[in-house]
Amino acid sequence: MPYIDPQEVLAPKGSVKELNVVYDRGPVPYSWSVARLKWEGKDSVGIRWNGDERNNRGTPQAFGNPIWFIVPEELSAAVLRAARRLGEEEEQGLMDGYRAMAADREREEDAEEWSEALIGDSSEAR
Repeated sequence: MPYIDPQEVLAPKGSVKELNVVYDRGPVPYSWSVARLKWEGKDSVGIRWNGDERNNRGTPQAFGNPIWFIVPEELSAAVLRAARRLGEEEEQGLMDGYRAMAADREREEDAEEWSEALIGDSSEAR
């Protein structure tokens, strides 16, 4: 699936500085991102779609180059809060998953047995 890494969206070159991606949904369908950046010297918030099968450069774009949509100043704080909250929720869900896996002794033993078997397989190949 086409995906534009938001860290690489620096166009137009004279306008975008100090890019800090706050939230990136990643290389998944309907991916989007939010970033803090300097837009023409002013602290701003940008948002964009990161690309999909129909549009491999994402939206918006100018002259075929991926760019940021600059959020109106009146909406900037709300967009940043929502993006940070989503990131925190995803991180918490990931940590909860790791804790659950670590607490599952049977699964841990299976994983160790599997990894030990791989080590044995690699030593036999030599």
